This record gives sequence, C-alpha cells and structure tokens, in this order.
Amino acid sequence: MKKLKREQIRYKEKVDAIAPKSKTLSGCIRAFIAGGLICMLGQAIGDVGSLLFSFSETDRASFTSIALIFIGALLTGVGVYDNIGAWAGAGSIVPITGFSNSIVSPAMEFKREGLVMGVGSKLFTVAGPVLVYGISVSILIGLLTCLFS
Repeated sequence: MKKLKREQIRYKEKVDAIAPKSKTLSGCIRAFIAGGLICMLGQAIGDVGSLLFSFSETDRASFTSIALIFIGALLTGVGVYDNIGAWAGAGSIVPITGFSNSIVSPAMEFKREGLVMGVGSKLFTVAGPVLVYGISVSILIGLLTCLFS
C-alpha cells in the first residue's frame, strides 16, 4: 500500500514538472488592459461626436457603436485584429469590436468563393444566430410585458 502511494506521488511530481504552467493571471491582466483600451477608445469617439457634431446621448451611443464596429471590421480586414486577439484574449472578444471581428473573419476566409456564396453567406454564420435569438427574445419579452402590465 505504501509503495503504491510513493509511486503515485512520484508520478504526480513528474506530471507537474512536465505540464505547462498556467498563464491565467497574465491572461486576465492582458484582457483587462485591452478591454479597457477599447472602452477608452469608445469613450473618446463618443466625446468627439458630442463636441464636433453636438450629438444627443442616443445619437452619441449610435455613433460610438458604429465607429467601433467599423474599426473592428477594418482591423480584421487588414489582419491586425487577429494579433490583438492573440495578445488580449477575451479582452478583445467581449467589446463590440469582438463581435465585428467574429462577423468579418468568416467572410474574409471565404471571399474566394465569391461575393454571394462566400462573403454573403459566411457573413451571417455568427451574426445569424445572434440576430435570431436576440430578436426572438426581445419579442417574447415585449409580449410578456404587454401581458403583465
């Protein structure tokens, strides 16, 4: 029985020595920094929209979202967003720029198949389910709100 315990301990020590070390903390820090920088960029875009164009809060939010989606799509198209995502991890996926990247990436990958069957169909690979579920849930919530209020 003791021999079995010693072998288990030695085996665990060998596994621990060979196994890669977790990089969770550094990944979380990089994600925090990248997500924070993307949010700072969004705040700056909103401030510029308010100062230059005198946008209302609703227009400012729309302007900021559209600009961030455009920047995310542009950076994906020129191949920069992949490098940002490799470094930042979830920090680049969670903001709206990550959604833009996830829509444009499949379209870029299948552009050789043509505008309709390649870009057009693959563009909605990710966006399609998100839109369907988002619209469905909003209709359901609207109906429930009408029924119970």
